[in-house]
Formats: sequence, structure tokens, C-alpha cells
Amino acid sequence: MTKTPRRVAVVTGANRGLGKAIAHDLAAAGLHVVVTSRTEQAAQSAAEEFQREGLAASAHQLDITDPASVARTMADVGFTYGRLDVLVNNAAVAIDRGQLAAAADMEKVCATLNTNLMGAWRCCTAAIPEMKRNDYGRIVNVTTHMSTSANLGVGSVAYRTSKAALNALTRILATELQADNILVNAASPGKVDTRLAYGKADRQPSEATDTFVWLATLPDNGPSGQLFFDGKLLEW
Repeated sequence: MTKTPRRVAVVTGANRGLGKAIAHDLAAAGLHVVVTSRTEQAAQSAAEEFQREGLAASAHQLDITDPASVARTMADVGFTYGRLDVLVNNAAVAIDRGQLAAAADMEKVCATLNTNLMGAWRCCTAAIPEMKRNDYGRIVNVTTHMSTSANLGVGSVAYRTSKAALNALTRILATELQADNILVNAASPGKVDTRLAYGKADRQPSEATDTFVWLATLPDNGPSGQLFFDGKLLEW
């Protein structure tokens, strides 16, 4: 085990898109970032790119739909660095665009919930014990404006439902962990130009990271159990 004085962050789905931009900017803010991806090669490629910029980064294979992979990743990070301070649950799928609740493809629903809700939940339950060892933790769940009560419209029912459930999990965990100095929040990146984009994107991933970095580095008296967009509170 190599103890590091700097905070250590795990970002899921960090080999491309928003996850990669968040990971980069967390490293630029002085954290050691563990870049994760479903393949070791993809994670390593992104981590090496950061390293060439002089940023502290390493790679780890992680499949958030595989409980063993999740448990192994969080335990490896805790053992290797002596700490796990930040978890950004970014990895997600959007495979049911236009799908109606009354005629849903249940295989797509199950796959979406298993990734977007259960995958993030698995990561939380595996990371929290590592955070408690150092009495410090920040969990940031990447959600969407499409999951707020004002935007629960027609179409993409599995995606919307998975993220609405993730919002609920955010609040529940925040309440449970308030005595452990572990702050749990959710944030929407807006319409970002990624593979998951719905409609016309209005920003690049690098333009949507500020709120995520802010939430990942909150002071001990920072907010918890809240939903943000561009640093501003959103109505659930």
C-alpha cells in the first residue's frame, strides 16, 4: 500500500466524453484520479494522456454491471493508495430513446436500470467503507434534467426512470451518511455532446465539468442530498 497525501478520486466511464472531462479536471485540481472503463486498454489510454500533461492519474478496469468488478476496483484503490475520497458515478447507458412506458421493451428497461441505477449503487456501497476509514467522502451522481419532476415527459422511459431513481438514492444516502462526513449530491450536465446526448447538444464535455469538480471537492459544511445544474439548485 502506498499512502498518498492527495485526495483520490474514482470516475466511472472515464475513458471518453463527460467522464473523461471530469476526470481530467479533477486531476488538474490536484486529485489523483483513477480512470475506469470496461476495458483496461481504454482506461490506460486515457490515464496515459493525463500523465503526459503532468497530471496524477492511473487506470483500472471496471464494469459497473459486475458486482465482483466493482468490489475489486474499490478495494484495489483503497489498498493501493490508502484512501478513496471521491466517487463520480458517470458511467451510464441510453438505449431506449422514444420508448413509451405503456409499450416498453423490458430487456432494455432491465439493462438500463442495471447500469444507471444498480451500477451506481454498487459503486457507492463498495466505496463508502473505504471513505469511512478516513472520515471523508464525496459522491457525485451524474443525472439528467430529464429525470426531474417537471421534465418527466413522454419517451425514453427507462432512461428517465433510472435517473429519477438515482436522484432518490442520492437523497437517501446523503441522509444516511450525514454523520460520516460523506457528502452525496447529483448534478446534470445539460445537453452535452456525448453518445448519450438527447436532442441538440449545446456544450462540449469540457464545458460542463465545473459543477462536478465543485461537488467533488466540497468543504465539510457543503451541501448534501441536492441536485445541481451549472452550480445552481434544481427542483427534483
